[in-house]
Amino acid sequence: MTKQIFGKKVGMTQIFTGNGNSVAVTVIEAKPCVIVRKRTRDRDGYEALQVGFGEIDKRRVRKPVAGQFKGTRLQPTRYLREVRLQPDESTDRYEVGSALTVEQFTSGERIEVSGVSKGKGFQGTIKRHKFHRGPMTHGSKSHRRPASQGATDNARTFRGQKGPGRMGGNRVTVTGLRIERVLPDKSLILVRGAVPGAAGSYVEVRAAVE
Repeated sequence: MTKQIFGKKVGMTQIFTGNGNSVAVTVIEAKPCVIVRKRTRDRDGYEALQVGFGEIDKRRVRKPVAGQFKGTRLQPTRYLREVRLQPDESTDRYEVGSALTVEQFTSGERIEVSGVSKGKGFQGTIKRHKFHRGPMTHGSKSHRRPASQGATDNARTFRGQKGPGRMGGNRVTVTGLRIERVLPDKSLILVRGAVPGAAGSYVEVRAAVE
């Protein structure tokens, strides 16, 4: 199984290396992700682990989610995700109730982080697509508005034409990130640089593909 864990982006801070240089890092709180169920090739057609993470009040758990925890004696969690196993792996080596922790990662390891980017709302073409603005003087009335749409004879806008619209709120994956420190006692991973998402949002951390 590829090293993988789910956590919450706490925010950014800085740490100091041994030679006194400061490094900007993102703090990810990745508490143990409990294995809730096992997907087997005979029953489901593939090998995977269903893990749960995040605290939630029992009164707010919906019935379809609560049904996944029946017979496991585990407390329902806010999120349920699946971790696929390698084709040659089997779920027999994993036990329901055990957990994936930050201890599987080490300092200096390369990882990739996926999350939902910050939503920017409805934005124009300059901010959304880096368009150039129009002239600001000499009687120009087109400063930040989109110019030609590229279609004159057909009298319509072609599909895929860049324009104003909703920006952000997409699933983004950043690769090649480096782990600076792992703090198992606090379930924290300090990652050099920035990762997608706002503070408090949940992210997926996994080992980088070689």
